[in-house]
Amino acid sequence: MAEYLVTGGAGFIASDLAIRLAEDPANRVVVVDDLLTGDRSKLPAHHERLKFIKCDVNRYEDISAVFFANRFDMVFHYAAVVGVKRTIENPVMVLRDIDGIRNILDLSKNTGVKRVFFSSSSEVYGEPVEIPQNEQTTPLNSKLPYAIVKNIGEAFMRSYHQEYGLEYTIFRFFNTYGPKQSRDFVVSKFIRAAQAGEDITIYGDGSQTRTFCYIDDNVEACLTAMRGDHAVNDVINIGSDVEITILDLARLIIELTGSVSKIVHLPPLEEGDMTRRMPDNSRMRQLLDRDLLPLREGIQRILSEGQA
Repeated sequence: MAEYLVTGGAGFIASDLAIRLAEDPANRVVVVDDLLTGDRSKLPAHHERLKFIKCDVNRYEDISAVFFANRFDMVFHYAAVVGVKRTIENPVMVLRDIDGIRNILDLSKNTGVKRVFFSSSSEVYGEPVEIPQNEQTTPLNSKLPYAIVKNIGEAFMRSYHQEYGLEYTIFRFFNTYGPKQSRDFVVSKFIRAAQAGEDITIYGDGSQTRTFCYIDDNVEACLTAMRGDHAVNDVINIGSDVEITILDLARLIIELTGSVSKIVHLPPLEEGDMTRRMPDNSRMRQLLDRDLLPLREGIQRILSEGQA
């Protein structure tokens, strides 16, 4: 039986990943989360192959006990402080995540873990100097604490492989959305406002563009990379390559919900709201061997499930 650890596993993406792993009768999954931003309800209340432990990976005494009580084959390190507003307002809390990265790598190299999968972010690219943003050629130039921590995490992965032979895969996540996403992220926030007939607020003129990847495409690509030994000791963009302005996103959600909400413009954010973000996702497309779910269909799925 293969044993997996998923950190931050009560979060949006990691919870879906953990559930998918636990669907395989040959797997046993341990999920850890300190529930700072995660939600226990995102995981099954009872599952014979999935165990939840409340744990702060940034505290060595917490996470080391989990490692020493198990024998993990693979580790998905997804635990992190997330959300643009939250990370800008709590920079010291964000920097503490470096401790968690070091803890996970030290324990993994000492307990026989075969590979660590690290959730990095499109934020590491900063303001775009080329579009699409390519894993190998686009410089990483963001100065925000969240992006710096992710960049440091990537450097830790490469360094532990070089010095200790610990294998890794780095996933640079671009915007991902789906039914269980927290309400303070843009798609779920807009849907909730539209369904309530409330104003949809946009920072600036709304011309900033993003791409949106449905949760199933994200998780399937990551699991395919693991199962097929793809992107070993390498980095891969995980996200859609279809751009949409934030203003057009709001208009699309108003259309699909039949809402009477008005769009209200707020002053631009002082930092953290990049003008464009779009990945070169050719490697992800090779993993999936199919097209990604279009944004309109993804939003319709969320609405049909009655969740946002």
